[in-house]
Amino acid sequence: MNQPQTLRRGEGPLESRKKLLIAESELNRAQLVQEWQTMTDEAHALVNQARTLRSLASAAAILINGVASLRRKKSAPTAEKPSWLQTIVKGAGLISTVWQTFRWQNREQK
Repeated sequence: MNQPQTLRRGEGPLESRKKLLIAESELNRAQLVQEWQTMTDEAHALVNQARTLRSLASAAAILINGVASLRRKKSAPTAEKPSWLQTIVKGAGLISTVWQTFRWQNREQK
């Protein structure tokens, strides 16, 4: 920034006013830069919060979908009960899907 100009004796009122206006302009410019930086920081924080919320909502949707899928399959009339091995395999598939989603979202945030 420019060096502040000092008022001198014997200067006319217009020169004094000009120097004061220049000094005020420099102060306003510095304040604008500071406010812009604050606004930028807040925007970044808001974006990070939105990403976190999106990740949580996505994981919750996958979990709800998986549970609903398991419930639909259970409530469908079947001639015989599925074996415990089939139940374990389906559960492992659901856990794997949820795990992969969490890992993908963590990579996306970095």
